[in-house]
Amino acid sequence: MRKIPLLLAGLSLLFTTVSCSEESKTGQDSPFLIIKLNVDPTQLRLGNAGNSADIPEGHAAQDPVFHKISSHYVEFAPNKWTQLGEGAVLYHGAEKDIEGTTVIDFSEAIVTAPGETYLKIPLQELPAGSYEWVRLSLSYQNYDVEYNYQGQSFSGTVASFVGFNTYIEDFKVKDETVAVNDTRLQGYWAFEHPYGVLDGQAPEGATTVPNPISETSAVPPGSCVVTGEFRTPLVITREETEDVVINMSLSVNKSFEWEDTNGNGKWDVDLGEKVVDMGLRGLIPMVE
Repeated sequence: MRKIPLLLAGLSLLFTTVSCSEESKTGQDSPFLIIKLNVDPTQLRLGNAGNSADIPEGHAAQDPVFHKISSHYVEFAPNKWTQLGEGAVLYHGAEKDIEGTTVIDFSEAIVTAPGETYLKIPLQELPAGSYEWVRLSLSYQNYDVEYNYQGQSFSGTVASFVGFNTYIEDFKVKDETVAVNDTRLQGYWAFEHPYGVLDGQAPEGATTVPNPISETSAVPPGSCVVTGEFRTPLVITREETEDVVINMSLSVNKSFEWEDTNGNGKWDVDLGEKVVDMGLRGLIPMVE
């Protein structure tokens, strides 16, 4: 299926394929598909195969408190046999070529708070049909976590990049801006605390990307394309008269994970405990 023109939340750009003259037979503005990204710490914690996943021995994890989130790719798939890219591609974020390698261009990313409108797409541009699955490639997260320093507990802010390779000019963690001007691999993160900013890199392949239909429709390693099933198939007729609003509910149940070297269940930054996983732990697309 073809890619779909769309309106991007927070941007004034209006694609020429969508004009103010697009109206329904009733004279009202054509209805939209509205997509929101949200997070839920009570949602089931899944592993890569879409099964329930416990925290590994020797590790600890916590529920981060989200401020911002971004996705690089959104696709509706008719069924579990639909291969990546063969469904209705609603959004594919900006990319650039760096020395022959395609990377995400973070400077062009759409970044919103959980629950805000992320994409707004004319329903007339969505192919009619029944869709059972959503593919959502997460790329950026910003949230607060609890940490220990010299035995005392504090709260700090993490900015993490979980998409495939990302070119980053600069980014703000909380109050501090980090200049990079280079490409960073999946799992790059920066942590702001009262004494400055600490950054690091999660191990290659360690970022969890749940895909319950991996046996019939795989995604490339490192893509961070989380796959989720509609509770009932989403049916688009292109005769809709009202907006269709979909809340992409993402599990953040113990999604910030580190090596717990002393077994106290706390992230002891002064002990150099390594962050190993920041991947989202599941996706449930819900029609509001």
